[in-house]
Amino acid sequence: MPQATADVGAFTERLRRDGHFVFADGLEPVTTATTVDGQGERTFLTDGPYLVTEEQLDSFWVVEAADLDVALVLAAEGSRACGGAIEVRPFRTEGSEGTLLQP
Repeated sequence: MPQATADVGAFTERLRRDGHFVFADGLEPVTTATTVDGQGERTFLTDGPYLVTEEQLDSFWVVEAADLDVALVLAAEGSRACGGAIEVRPFRTEGSEGTLLQP
């Protein structure tokens, strides 16, 4: 674990140095989640995550990338740093410069 933390820190620092970094952070465990459903007349709160799944979002990077190809190269480097798969998604907003990398 200490090596993975060091590798992720070095990758994040490289993102900063190379001008790709926008924001990154870790998340508390899913046991701290509260699911909120306010679609009807009443709002329902449920302790725990919305979905029960083996894989859970632990942390994320938001990066600036010229295009998807650059984002995918960054994701591959991030994957090696964190030792896990990375999901790459652009922001929905047109004109947005950020791309979300989710380990």
